[in-house]
Amino acid sequence: MPQIEIYTRPMCGFCHAAVRLLSQKGVDFSETDIWETRGAREEMVQRSNGGTTVPQIFINGTHVGGCDDLFALERAGKLDPMLKAG
Repeated sequence: MPQIEIYTRPMCGFCHAAVRLLSQKGVDFSETDIWETRGAREEMVQRSNGGTTVPQIFINGTHVGGCDDLFALERAGKLDPMLKAG
């Protein structure tokens, strides 16, 4: 099983779209609300090499980017292989 992490915040349409896609794929993931979790925003920015927008998504420790990047991987047929690697 891959380790999938997604940093989100409430009322974020891009966050909801990314979470919905991952849920449709049937994979488990951990979701961190950057407004609720102390230090999460700073951690996200550091891990994503300066990414300040949400969502920020990581698969097996690799930063894949935000919602648009996740959907681009899906369209290119590259997301499923990443989700099967563990």
